Amino acid sequence: MSSIREIPGLSAIAGAFDAFLVDQYGVLRDGRGPYPGAAETLVRLKQAGKRVIVLSNSGKRSTENDRRLAELGFERGSWDWFLTSGEVAWRLLKRESEGENGAARKCLLISRDGDLSPLNGLNFVRTESGDEADTVLLAGSEGDVHPLSYYEDLLGPAARRGVPCLCTNPDKVMLTRSGPAFGAGRIAELYEEMGGHVRWIGKPFADIYDFALDFLGCPEPGRVCAIGDSVEHDIGGAASAGLASVLVATGILEHRSDEERRQLFREHGASPDFILSKFLW
Repeated sequence: MSSIREIPGLSAIAGAFDAFLVDQYGVLRDGRGPYPGAAETLVRLKQAGKRVIVLSNSGKRSTENDRRLAELGFERGSWDWFLTSGEVAWRLLKRESEGENGAARKCLLISRDGDLSPLNGLNFVRTESGDEADTVLLAGSEGDVHPLSYYEDLLGPAARRGVPCLCTNPDKVMLTRSGPAFGAGRIAELYEEMGGHVRWIGKPFADIYDFALDFLGCPEPGRVCAIGDSVEHDIGGAASAGLASVLVATGILEHRSDEERRQLFREHGASPDFILSKFLW
């Protein structure tokens, strides 16, 4: 980690960048609420003249996440766009279905808290049977409620039939009120293990970064910095997109040692440019 610079706050590097892509869970908040000082830090970034996109592997669409962040006490206007993997997936599916006049496809939707919004406005009809599904949409996980075997039983018939699956939340671990639990990304891995094919949307994959950079006006990638707590998703995704990155030691890394972090860097072939103890100015 000798080539990685530890910084006391974002003010130490803000002048080097024009825009920041800020992760939600593990950076701004955990499963219970905002981290102390996170809302103020977001405001300080905007006051410094920076473009800010909250970039989240959430299977829910942008509007729902935007509303929820404001309800948690984050000041509206302290971010320019809340871009989620769910929003990217919805727009891609909408674009790909334009011109289709056939019957609605049967979709087995896996989401959290009964959320049906990922299907709104799309040519899908919902089914709860893996034997009937034409498509599987993995938008969330209730890994704090159900064991992984629940999803194995539910999705097994679809995977064995070769039904295509779209995972709109690649996070393999999620933060909940009761602590960490397996995320939709782990369910997608299970689907692949059962023989199914998965299309991944969200960090660290390219589509979400393409949408973000397009919104920013296609700036020089070196002038954009991503901030996150996941080496695999945030740091790896930033590296693939040619962006700088800051790893925060909160969220899923909160109890990891320096050596464990180094192992993650080696495992995923990506290292951050900076390390920050938590999201502070």
